[in-house]
Amino acid sequence: MRIAVGGFLHESHSFAPIATNWADFIKPGGLPPLLRPPAMVEGLRGTSACAAGALTEAAEHDVTVVPLGWTFANPAGPVTREAFERISAMIVYALSQALDDGPLDGIFLDLHGAMVSDDYPDAEGELLRRIRAVVGPALPIAATLDPHANMTRQMAELADVLVPYRTYPHVDMLAVGRRAMKLLLARIARGAPWALEFRELDFLIPITSQCTMVDPMAGVMTKRAELEQGVVELAYCFGFPYADFAGCGQAIAAYGETPEAAAEAADALAKDIAGRESAFIGGVQDAAEAVTDALRIAANAKKPVVLADTQDNPGGGGHGDTTGLLAELIRQNAQGAVIAPMNDAESAEACHKAGVGATVRLKLGGKSDGVPLEVEGVVERLADGKFTLTGPMGKGNRADLGPTALLRIGGVRVVIVSRKMQAHDQSIFQHIGVEPSEQKIVAVKSSVHFRAHFQPIAESVIVAAAPGPVVADPATLPFTSLRESIRLRPGDNRRFGWQRYRRPAKGEAENAGE
Repeated sequence: MRIAVGGFLHESHSFAPIATNWADFIKPGGLPPLLRPPAMVEGLRGTSACAAGALTEAAEHDVTVVPLGWTFANPAGPVTREAFERISAMIVYALSQALDDGPLDGIFLDLHGAMVSDDYPDAEGELLRRIRAVVGPALPIAATLDPHANMTRQMAELADVLVPYRTYPHVDMLAVGRRAMKLLLARIARGAPWALEFRELDFLIPITSQCTMVDPMAGVMTKRAELEQGVVELAYCFGFPYADFAGCGQAIAAYGETPEAAAEAADALAKDIAGRESAFIGGVQDAAEAVTDALRIAANAKKPVVLADTQDNPGGGGHGDTTGLLAELIRQNAQGAVIAPMNDAESAEACHKAGVGATVRLKLGGKSDGVPLEVEGVVERLADGKFTLTGPMGKGNRADLGPTALLRIGGVRVVIVSRKMQAHDQSIFQHIGVEPSEQKIVAVKSSVHFRAHFQPIAESVIVAAAPGPVVADPATLPFTSLRESIRLRPGDNRRFGWQRYRRPAKGEAENAGE
């Protein structure tokens, strides 16, 4: 049996200040660089990628794997035309060559599901369209998705099964890759597609409320697991609420032996989510209040207080270089605090030139928003930024953040790196000699992923909103292209079309509803 395997992953923020180009896929930071077909299988070995799990499952079934290439870039602005076309061409060309060598039995794709390119707002749907144009409608295709996917009807109809991760933080990628490969093999053996029922839900969920470790999403996922017993796959994606196109938002794709079974599961899950809507509201503090609370708790704590700089989350499209939370830590003299990672190659280079023990003056960060922070600090340590992740989400992945420095600014320390990466792993601190469990306050540029590795060592977790593009309330973004039926926040009865196309009459309240 011959199965083609490939991957193309990106989470695109329509309003992020920096686009995602070809170079960002070549050296992404926390996952392997772009892997062309000959290097793909070996390059994924030992990583946490879904494709690695699929390859393991394939080997156990004596499947001959035909590599198509695999690549990932850290979340940022939309993917440039050049990058999308070059990577898509690599995958489609490898697929064409594979067909020249003999018939394929199926295709496995490791996708994200929230990629937007210059030309295609549903970029994964376009990639699947191109693949279908080459292989025809009958060849089985299975794809994994990040649950932050904006899963579209086009994606669901072009693939035979879509399998999202079940966790956020994403600690089950290997298992989901194996599951998707098992389902692909089952689909091949079945000889015919499963029935599909697709549902779009009508409100956006802030990413800070999507964590599956706590309610309400923990309860949703428990219900999803119960309902899945009656179908082949019950794919639920939370949506990535920063993509400005009609497919943005939550969606459900149920695959069943019968249309009735699929419809029943999809409708029941949609009803359960709707019943929990009000619980998805809130949970974020402004930066000043968050630091004040962190200092109060840390004064008598035996474990660190963890502060999440959610609006500059590199995993959501932030550049990892805004300075609002750092400035607040310094202003409140947060002794024993450390923040990571600050993405600023120029400042890292300056620290390396100055050397350990030197005092340096920097315009730190602010490369993405034009608001750097002028600081004076002492260079405590230097590193090359190369290490292996050890946490539940990325264990085994090799990171290369480029020249890295640990800078002390009064009682606050900051880890300065040359490439961005979300702080979901303690090794970001440890590789430069900082043990997170021994700090008073640990500030991380992340929204939720940090919880997998940092929450177990935390006295308390506080989500802070300092200036940054990954806004805690997506309703504040200048959307122009959402579907009119979508509501921009849970618990709000206003719909996007109402906000965009209807101006309130004189004397009418702005938030009166439809």
